[in-house]
Amino acid sequence: MPAISIDTFFACSLMVLLVLSAMAGASKLLYPHITNTIGENMGERYRETSKYILLNDGTPSNWGQNNQTIPEIFGLAKKNSNNPYELDIDKVSRLNSENVYAFSYAQMFTALKFSDVSLRIKMETFFDVAINLTAVFEASNETTYQFEILSRKYGVSVQTELRCYVIAESYFESYYVFASNGRSNLNITIPNDVDGPALLAVLARSTDDTQIVSFESYSLAHNSTEPQPGGAFLRLSPLNYSLTASFVYPETMLSNAYALTFDYSLTLTQTSISNDSATYDVANFLDFSPTLLIVTGWNSTNFFTEWTAYPQIPLETGADFADSMTLSDVYAYSYIVTINSVLYKCTIWLGGPRN
Repeated sequence: MPAISIDTFFACSLMVLLVLSAMAGASKLLYPHITNTIGENMGERYRETSKYILLNDGTPSNWGQNNQTIPEIFGLAKKNSNNPYELDIDKVSRLNSENVYAFSYAQMFTALKFSDVSLRIKMETFFDVAINLTAVFEASNETTYQFEILSRKYGVSVQTELRCYVIAESYFESYYVFASNGRSNLNITIPNDVDGPALLAVLARSTDDTQIVSFESYSLAHNSTEPQPGGAFLRLSPLNYSLTASFVYPETMLSNAYALTFDYSLTLTQTSISNDSATYDVANFLDFSPTLLIVTGWNSTNFFTEWTAYPQIPLETGADFADSMTLSDVYAYSYIVTINSVLYKCTIWLGGPRN
């Protein structure tokens, strides 16, 4: 499939967003009329329910920012937004089970206010980034790593520009790369006296629309044992422009913390620390980009890097429809949503009991 096909996909997606926006005003008023009656128009009822979740901010309207608040009525829209399908960064992040402030599906089900409707929500970027290590060149004082970075949507190349960051103990470097036809080669060189593991974090932005951004990371052993999987040392939970780093082990010592977007990078200021966690202020960047949050530290003699994205996407939460034998037909609805000016794909599945 030629590259123009993916450009056409993005253009059509944005046209769909405009059409949905035109219909949003009426949908925001539909909640009192979405009845609990199972009838012939079940598909339409579920569709309007899915739209209501994305177009309304819930009760209380600021429930996302307060980590102790469970919404009385479930809604993900940003408070006082004039843009339809603009979601709140913290309400979305609290859907991710990796966040210590996440609320459960049982709480979400109760706040939906429909005892006969089960739901599942998925949020994801518009395209995928794959990072492949292709070669390693060792010298006496430094090591060079060669990568192939691919940007793909449904297997089709997406032309992007890349911002790449390399983080290790007392080491930070950034690179800019243009990925023609969705493919680029990147060489990074790290001094051998730098302690590993090292993290390569990549933000990829579509050259056709700066609101379409994706990201990925790759951990390098570099002068250390093989890196542990994410979450082995810290549980990172962004909320209300603050990052909580919860310790998996009590003897954890933290080194540095960073906030990275496509155009900006910042070392975070630690605001508090206790025996089991630390917190950092997170800047609200004026940038069409998710923010990657990275924390480095030591567990005994092991150096580590942990990271997450803000908003905390990708995520998938809710009812498990895969093996359900008690539900009627399950309906799926996909939408283009914005969070801090970046476009994401949101899919909502809804289903009810069999008659």
